Amino acid sequence: MGQLKGNDRSAFVASMFGRISRRYDLLNTLMTVGMHYIWRRNAAKLAVTHVSGDILDVASGTGDFAFDLLKHSNVEIVIGLDFSPEMLNVAISKSVKLGLDGRFIPVIGDAHLLPFSEERFASVTVGFGVRNFSDLPKALADIVRVTRRGGKVTVLEIVKPQGRLASVLFLRYFRWMTPKLGRFFAGDYEAYKYLPESVQNFMSVTQLSEILEGAGLRNLVVETKGMGSIAIISGERS
Repeated sequence: MGQLKGNDRSAFVASMFGRISRRYDLLNTLMTVGMHYIWRRNAAKLAVTHVSGDILDVASGTGDFAFDLLKHSNVEIVIGLDFSPEMLNVAISKSVKLGLDGRFIPVIGDAHLLPFSEERFASVTVGFGVRNFSDLPKALADIVRVTRRGGKVTVLEIVKPQGRLASVLFLRYFRWMTPKLGRFFAGDYEAYKYLPESVQNFMSVTQLSEILEGAGLRNLVVETKGMGSIAIISGERS
């Protein structure tokens, strides 16, 4: 899977998330021992600080990032965009149960070609999504395009830890544990074999920060969690 690129990679990832959509939340909780809830809340707080207006959550998946954003009093509407109808169907069901269905607007779409006008959103978020983009520079350019000047882009992602010991321990755990959990709880070994491969083939927090700055963001706030394996990066569109 690590060698797939472009449309082939996009098709693989869309199919994979469609298959695991019903078990995605459970597996996230098991793999992170529940810490993903805290990481998302931290990222959401950065994304909404000094922000007024609609927010776009790219790669919204089952909606948890969007729902954390909507807990803040200065956020009225979050549009959740994802290319997996199955994942968004889970998000829709959750939004109804939470009483947020009028404030969470699901949109099926591609992060590389966002169906929105320039400077449409006060803030744009991506939670555990940029690692799966088939063309990261293109997707980030479009994300910045739809963000207002002075608005925010916030990314929450799994990255390669930069410390040697932390990197070795994390990657070994992730490679060993994740596929086994996927096979047992979701019946899909291949999908959860892809996830650690995607991290191993990704980048460090420093490299991701440099790419975000190159896409047109400034005043970056960078936080790392989970022994340096989780990055929260928030910046303003220049």
